[in-house]
Parts: sequence; structure tokens; C-alpha cells
Amino acid sequence: MFTEQGVAMLSGVLHSDRAVQANIAIMRVFVRLKEMIFNHKDLAFKLRELENKVEKHDGEIQAIFEAIRELMDQPVSKRKRKIGFHG
Repeated sequence: MFTEQGVAMLSGVLHSDRAVQANIAIMRVFVRLKEMIFNHKDLAFKLRELENKVEKHDGEIQAIFEAIRELMDQPVSKRKRKIGFHG
């Protein structure tokens, strides 16, 4: 297994057409790997941001449910007022 620098140094030693083509292919793989790593870092960062937003909203939604439960637990007045004039 070669590092990117090792492949670059190897290209200075090997001069056959096949060696040059293999070297170019390997260097392209290194470039592609760097792009993939960079893109995944960006994707991982965006995913982390999204997770933080969801966690924040989860807490807010939980607070709403708790407030609704508290309202539901309050006793309802059973005594109804009559509508209209009382005489």
C-alpha cells in the first residue's frame, strides 16, 4: 500500500506507459478519496446541526405536552352557572 506521496515518488522512477497509466489512476483515487472525506465531513457537520435542532424542538414539544397534561389534570368546575336573568 502506498501513500499519495509514495505514488508520486514512484512515478519519478517508473517510465513505462503502463506504470504511468497506473500512477494516474492511483492519483485519481487519492483525489476522489479526499473529496469523499471532505464531503462526508461537511455532511456530518450538517447532520450534527440537524440533530441539535431536533433535540431542541423535542424539548419544546415535551414542554407543550407537559403543559397540556397539567391543564387536563386541573379539576373542572361541576357547578354550572345558569344563563339569563335570575329572579
